[in-house]
Order: sequence, then C-alpha cells, then structure tokens
Amino acid sequence: MDGIKYAVFTEKSIRLLGNNQYTSNVESGSTKTEIKHWVELFFGVKVIAMNSHRLGRRIGPHRRHSNYRRMIITLQPGYSIPPLI
Repeated sequence: MDGIKYAVFTEKSIRLLGNNQYTSNVESGSTKTEIKHWVELFFGVKVIAMNSHRLGRRIGPHRRHSNYRRMIITLQPGYSIPPLI
C-alpha cells in the first residue's frame, strides 16, 4: 500500500461515492495495474474500472506537475471501502 498516499475528499469525490467510486492520490510512478492489485488485495474488493490524471498548475508559460496522480477507482456493486482518513 506504499503507492496510495491518501484519500481525497472534495465535493466531486463525495458525489462520486454514491456511484461506488473512490478517489485517492497515488505516487506518479505507480501503474494502474499495481494500484488495482493493491486495492483488491488490501480491501478485499473487486475493481471494475480505474481513471487517473496528473494534477498540475500553470506558472506563466510553464506547466508544473505534482509528484502524484489522482485515481478514481470504480468498484463492483456490493463492495465498499471504509473511509481512508
């Protein structure tokens, strides 16, 4: 579970909980397959989809990326993950 940094609680991520989708920040070097394996193994759930994007912000003409990615993990109906705080 070293790849998953922490859960994200924003307005959008709380809204996605109703669709059985969980949002967390992960290390940028981690792959989707690794994160899927970690989540399924650690929480005992079935992952059906994963979406990710890198967070960044523009500073003048340059774009600076953070050293983590945000993952939205969709679970099969009937499965859930306890809140990660």
